[in-house]
Amino acid sequence: MAPSVQTALRAVPTVETADSFAADVLEGLTAKPKRLAPKYFYDLAGSALFERITQLPEYYPTRCEIALLRQHAPAIASLFPQNCALVEFGAGSSRKARILLGAATTIEAYVPVDISGDFLQNEAVLLRRDFPRLAVHPVVADFTKSFALPAPIAHLPRVGFFPGSTIGNFEPHEAAKFLRHAADSLGEGAVLVIGVDLIKDIKILCPAYNDAEGVTAKFNLNLLARINRELGANFDLSAFEHHACYNSEQKRIEMHLASTKRQKVKVNGKAISFRAGETIHTENSYKYTVESFTALARGTGWSPLKSWTDGMFGVLALKFDGAQPDKREQA
Repeated sequence: MAPSVQTALRAVPTVETADSFAADVLEGLTAKPKRLAPKYFYDLAGSALFERITQLPEYYPTRCEIALLRQHAPAIASLFPQNCALVEFGAGSSRKARILLGAATTIEAYVPVDISGDFLQNEAVLLRRDFPRLAVHPVVADFTKSFALPAPIAHLPRVGFFPGSTIGNFEPHEAAKFLRHAADSLGEGAVLVIGVDLIKDIKILCPAYNDAEGVTAKFNLNLLARINRELGANFDLSAFEHHACYNSEQKRIEMHLASTKRQKVKVNGKAISFRAGETIHTENSYKYTVESFTALARGTGWSPLKSWTDGMFGVLALKFDGAQPDKREQA
């Protein structure tokens, strides 16, 4: 991981303040059942660990998605309007965006949006070096909430990019909310390219979240290490175990941190009790069929343009037609 680089182009300040982090953590740890938001995985250490996960032999989504993007980049790029801005939600590493940036000469500006400011700025420096004609405007923000797009792209048509099957981390009603939010940000007529992990055999699914090297476990436990670092907590990481399993009824992988004993932990001055075996639910990863995800998208005003799949993973292109969202999705 490259050292932190400070740049002048920071479109908005980070919204992830210590106060909001503390409030969210305490709310989650005092809930029943306990939970923590997966967006907090991605501090500098967590982002680096996730990059390692994407290279593991068990973790198929990244390999499958990159292969699909490379194979179909010209077809995907043909859907983009001239002189457009590519807005990537939850950018992190620019590895996948680079495939589209290399294939679509119509892209005039790239706007990576991510909550991890240091990681984002590092990537922006490298992109400016490798694509000198491209305007790069990083936005440090929580892309699940309202944020301001940089003024220089106000006049450009916009294409959204949301790879990595991150949409699967949302509850279905939250996924619908994100799609409406993306439509508001991108505007009527916008195109959205989105990665969706597909339903498949659990013999493939489960090892992807329980790798033999234990990197996913470290990634999950780093959330507790971050709480220790930033909130003065005293989690004993050796007293928690990484658990990941497939919930066939909900069609999702669930990740948990399980307490191995009865214990109390202090977080931001508050004592949190754990029973032996009690878990903190840290992440869901919903799996879809192309048809089920398309139905969800239609309910929020997005119409399917094209889909590309290898049977394991899907890359879908949608267009916002401005139709009224299904009121049932808003409930």
